[in-house]
Amino acid sequence: MNVLTRKNVLLAPVTVTPTKPLTPSHLKGLLWTDVMFRATAPLAAVTYRYSHTTYHVTEQTVGFWEYLDRTHGEADYADLSEEEIGELYVRYRSEEPRQGAGVLRPYRDAVEHNGWVHPASERMLRLWAGHYERLGMYDPGLREHQPPGLGLEEMVERLAAVGLVLDQRHCGGPVYLDLTRHGMPLRRIVTADGRPNYLACALRELLPLVPWYDEVVLLYDRELDADYRLLHGVLTAFGPPVRRVPIGRVPIEGKITSARHGGWHDHTAGALLRASAEVCEGADGHGEDALRLGMRLYFIATLGPGQQQSFRHDLLRHCLTVAARLLRRSGAAGAAGAAGAAGDLPGALERHRRGHAYVDPYRLACSLLGKGRPAPDPVLLSAVFL
Repeated sequence: MNVLTRKNVLLAPVTVTPTKPLTPSHLKGLLWTDVMFRATAPLAAVTYRYSHTTYHVTEQTVGFWEYLDRTHGEADYADLSEEEIGELYVRYRSEEPRQGAGVLRPYRDAVEHNGWVHPASERMLRLWAGHYERLGMYDPGLREHQPPGLGLEEMVERLAAVGLVLDQRHCGGPVYLDLTRHGMPLRRIVTADGRPNYLACALRELLPLVPWYDEVVLLYDRELDADYRLLHGVLTAFGPPVRRVPIGRVPIEGKITSARHGGWHDHTAGALLRASAEVCEGADGHGEDALRLGMRLYFIATLGPGQQQSFRHDLLRHCLTVAARLLRRSGAAGAAGAAGAAGDLPGALERHRRGHAYVDPYRLACSLLGKGRPAPDPVLLSAVFL
């Protein structure tokens, strides 16, 4: 077997801002990333970079925090549900006009200098940590203070040194990412009054990291493809090969809409976990494992990388049932028992790499399904899917 040399891999998925509930689209991306991380780890040294701190300074987050303080004062968010906080976010996104940079600057300073997080988002992150635990997902530091390696000015200076930025602040204009010589349009990353967007934050985080890795993997929402093509172009100039892995959103009743517009009731992570737990009750002692495996089979193998299929509760229930059956066939007795079983885990994972350092979650998840396939290796299930 031709095994690739063990490499250092940076896994950098798009970060979900803690302002609204996790929806099926969010769950799909998070589960996809989790399986990629856990499946690649036996074959490569993988760093999973997922910093909420880096992106708290974007307007959609600090603007929401300012809105809450202005409209709700010192409200207690400790007992609110993710749906209740999400409803407040929907109201904020419908508000016009937005506050200027000067009003939001104290919030950005509190994040940058003190690692401060608004109580509403702190509550949301606590709820998400519970979802991660139920789903068996690796926690990359949801509630940790993980500042980016570069300040905003340092990031602009690095881009300027290689001719990839158009900085018009000296004449009252914005800062543009400039890859026009590569046939890409100018992209504003900092407004004239100093507000950075998501792409500027990603550059602050990733520019100092990429030179240390053999491969960089960007996982992101297909709706962000234009920005991630730009990010790919910049990072390639500073470091190793960069792989882009776009993941389609999950339509609800045939429509793809942003979480900021609402419409996610009965489809939030908490609601889906509650409904799935009921289906998995009494699954011959495999209830929790069936939930974790079934969720991955649905959001990865069934929905696939595209976004053609609307979310279906009946197909999710079917995947949970299939997961319980696979666990019975594998003889897995939970993660602890499977971890000690014999098996060629690297060999089972290697065939799903396809010439790059990371393991393809879709190919790997699909390999568990289909008539006539052998029972899944309990070591593989434990290491990657449970």
